[in-house]
Amino acid sequence: MKPTKKLAKKNDIKNGEDDGAEDPLRGMARSFAVLDFLATSPGRVVDVTRSLNLPWATVHRTIIQLEKAQFLRRDPETNRYEIGPRLWHIGSAYLANHRILRVAMPYLARLEGEEGIAMQVAERIGWHSVAIYSHQRVDEDITKAHYGYHFPLHCGSKGQVLLANEEPEFIEEYLLRDLERLTPDTITDVARLRTTLEQIRHDGLSLTIGDVQPFTGSIAAPIRDASGRTIACISFVFRKTLAKNSNRLDDLKDKLLQATHSISIDLGWHPGQG
Repeated sequence: MKPTKKLAKKNDIKNGEDDGAEDPLRGMARSFAVLDFLATSPGRVVDVTRSLNLPWATVHRTIIQLEKAQFLRRDPETNRYEIGPRLWHIGSAYLANHRILRVAMPYLARLEGEEGIAMQVAERIGWHSVAIYSHQRVDEDITKAHYGYHFPLHCGSKGQVLLANEEPEFIEEYLLRDLERLTPDTITDVARLRTTLEQIRHDGLSLTIGDVQPFTGSIAAPIRDASGRTIACISFVFRKTLAKNSNRLDDLKDKLLQATHSISIDLGWHPGQG
């Protein structure tokens, strides 16, 4: 005899798989939440369970389905799950048709010979700044400045410039979060971060030293679209000793602003829009 829906529901609750009121993440929303978590924090089933406050069996079932579809992959030595090749395939299609990168490439090519910097194009994805393009000379090796690295928006010049130019409602929501400290110089005080964001909007660029990695600094400026909205940024990452050379730093700021303004104009932005 088939179990009734009522009995099946009761069994689900008993097994820790209740999808009712205590589980606000259902179906695709749950899968998206799992993928989003593992993209930034590869880990085991129990790590996802604790972070998303979901039953272990529910998370395990979701992860197994995502693994079968190659959206996730498991490290057999650690049992940690991370983003799988299917998402790379989808992400590659996103970048291949990315209008900002298509417009920016001629300007980025002119900057590829600059010594001592890693050059990035980044955009905001959720609560993070994500490098969608990265270039550094073969004789440079600034770690974590390569393509694909992402950091919370309050960390690093690229994140701060993207956050500063967001809608006020988004900024307020972000400031309610626990602000992660990557180094002793990461800004985690809300009042100080508000002041920093206001200064970035005034200056039109951001400069940070040692707040992502103790030995690096960076500058970033926004790329805007026809409406004046900030849709991405360019960032120069360098060893923080470079910041002691004021002439070199000023030269890099000029080249950064020239590139971001030119790209923005090609995207339809008019100076004076904001």
